Amino acid sequence: MLKQRVITALVLIAILLPALFAQATWPFAVLSLALIAAAGWEWGRLNGAGAASLALGAILALACAAGLWAGWTAAPPRLVWMAATGLWLLGGVWVLRAGPPGWSRCPSALRCVIGLAVLWTAWLALAAARSLGINFILSVFCLVWAADIAAYFGGKAWGRRKLAPRISPGKSWEGVASGLAGALVLCMFWLWLDAAWPGASASLYTRLARHWGTVGLVLWVAALVGLSVVGDLFESLVKRAAGVKDSSGLLPGHGGVLDRVDALLPVFPAALALVSW
Repeated sequence: MLKQRVITALVLIAILLPALFAQATWPFAVLSLALIAAAGWEWGRLNGAGAASLALGAILALACAAGLWAGWTAAPPRLVWMAATGLWLLGGVWVLRAGPPGWSRCPSALRCVIGLAVLWTAWLALAAARSLGINFILSVFCLVWAADIAAYFGGKAWGRRKLAPRISPGKSWEGVASGLAGALVLCMFWLWLDAAWPGASASLYTRLARHWGTVGLVLWVAALVGLSVVGDLFESLVKRAAGVKDSSGLLPGHGGVLDRVDALLPVFPAALALVSW
């Protein structure tokens, strides 16, 4: 299993890095479009779409392509970020409170529409973040990854109080606190890097510090970490309602695309909302 995970990770890195660091922004937009379309297919399978899951992925790909053609990856309407963040804050809390049984009671068509909206806004935010510069998009990626890694090890070491036992029994409040601490350490380190290399595009942290000050920076980083937890729990809830462990087997050793991007889905639109506010 470990060997399989490593091989898959290396292949993904070999594909992702050239697209991410390309001078033009469209290679990353197209690659991420393909991945998000696969996530749309996975979402349909998890939510009762059956044979129509492929159509769901195709519709999502067309919606993303329309956004790319309209130029929204370079100049997206700011209202999209506000609406997506509001949906995650209100809808995410409601869904997590209702639990897997509540999600299963929602009509399959409604669940599929929610998935299309969530995945489309996440892709648009990803592509728009790349337009803001490599430093910016990497700072958002690493925020989520640092919080996830720190939460894992902190939860293993000190986890006692369960965060959401009906949804993800392994997660704890101590893990969330560790994840926040890890994200804040990364934030301070990245601010130092931005100061040392001022010629690079501004990271998320520098942009937040400029507009909100140190206290605002800490509060917004905490909010983004909280949203990453909501995204992770939301996907876990959907899988639990469907009675499966992974969203698919597209990424050997890693599960599916949704398993790898769940925490990113609410964070990127929220990050774009913050820097465009």
